[in-house]
Amino acid sequence: MLIIALNGSPNADGNTAYLLREALETIKSENVETKFFQLSEALEQAKHPFCTCCTSPCSGVCFEGTELEKMYNDLRRVDGLILGSPVYFGTVSAQMKAFWDKTRALRKDKSLIDVVGGAVTSGGSRFGGQESTARALHDIMLVQGMTVVGDGYYHDDAGHQAACSQRPSSEDTEALKRTRILARRILGMAKATADMRKNNQENN
Repeated sequence: MLIIALNGSPNADGNTAYLLREALETIKSENVETKFFQLSEALEQAKHPFCTCCTSPCSGVCFEGTELEKMYNDLRRVDGLILGSPVYFGTVSAQMKAFWDKTRALRKDKSLIDVVGGAVTSGGSRFGGQESTARALHDIMLVQGMTVVGDGYYHDDAGHQAACSQRPSSEDTEALKRTRILARRILGMAKATADMRKNNQENN
């Protein structure tokens, strides 16, 4: 089983990254393989960081032989994804959007259908657009056919849409609690739906 965290913040050690690493630590305690992707670093290496719809259906030619290709190949075998973005003008960062826009080849191949996903967001104020950013992350995942979950878990509570923090995330105890709950929910659902993804791969 593989769970990957995608950091859409340009800051590899910022508030969003802190939440994502907290989620991965919770998952690692269950002896599950995890990976942390810093999207900005991969996009900086790309000749064309933004999708221009150069081929349809997407051939992935624009990221062949790059770090982006390695990341997308890992997404083809992932069981769960945690998408993280700071709030930029009420929605996701440019880095998160650019990375996801270039996943058209994955969508064509139905690679992420039934993969479990959840969201974490961080903002500069308590009501700074975290929920609208979380919903944008949810929409991104839904368009890939993913199974989207919130930060509710049977052994904790029903939760809400996502784990949302006010910076500094390291001092937002409620956000850290919700992040750990979200991580447990994603892992639990990923285990419960493993056969669905296996069947999808066998029939692809």
